[in-house]
Amino acid sequence: MNALVRWLGRVGYEPTWRAMQSLTDARGEATPDEVWFLEHERVFTQGLNGRAEHVLAPGDIPVVGIDRGGQVTYHGPGQLVVYPLVDLRRAGIGVRDLVVALESAVIALAAAHGIEAAGRRDAPGVYVRGRKLASIGLRIRRGCSYHGLALNVDMDLEPFSRINPCGMAGLAMTQLQEQGAALDPRRAAGELAPHLCGALGLAWDGGWLAARDPESPPQSATRTTPLAVRSW
Repeated sequence: MNALVRWLGRVGYEPTWRAMQSLTDARGEATPDEVWFLEHERVFTQGLNGRAEHVLAPGDIPVVGIDRGGQVTYHGPGQLVVYPLVDLRRAGIGVRDLVVALESAVIALAAAHGIEAAGRRDAPGVYVRGRKLASIGLRIRRGCSYHGLALNVDMDLEPFSRINPCGMAGLAMTQLQEQGAALDPRRAAGELAPHLCGALGLAWDGGWLAARDPESPPQSATRTTPLAVRSW
């Protein structure tokens, strides 16, 4: 069974979150796994265990309390967000395996551009010389994952100064552009997708799908013309 890999473009946070919840609740044993690649409009998201004191001065950016683990983070244009909607029981992997797969995919992408990045067991995510390149926050429900990865590609990092990112005061952020990789989120998606599907053991034919109709059952999909990485 092939995973369904989608490029959603730039989308609002809350409708996308609700769509992930709906797909997870409607899944059956034969429902294909999906991986969504996208950008969000500007938003701070606060995890289930989030502490209000980590939101320092949000200003005009909304703060949304959500159902993933972890503390507060920021999403905005120029950041690649990846949501793996995976049946972990069927895949035979645990939560830690999923975290490592997300980290490994980003590390491989960074390495392809000459950037030495690494994960940290004590603080999930990907780091370059102590600066955070990618953040991870997940929710597991009915044995299936949603939420996921936020990779800083080419964005305004200023909003991170309005929070303690991931609950870590003084944590410095970085992005691929700052490290010398001339990518935008869509091109980064094209390079990251094969690494991530491989790390998760997901079969993928290389084709990209558009956004799923929220009224359609989760098994259905409308295929767009496949987007080759080399053409971006």
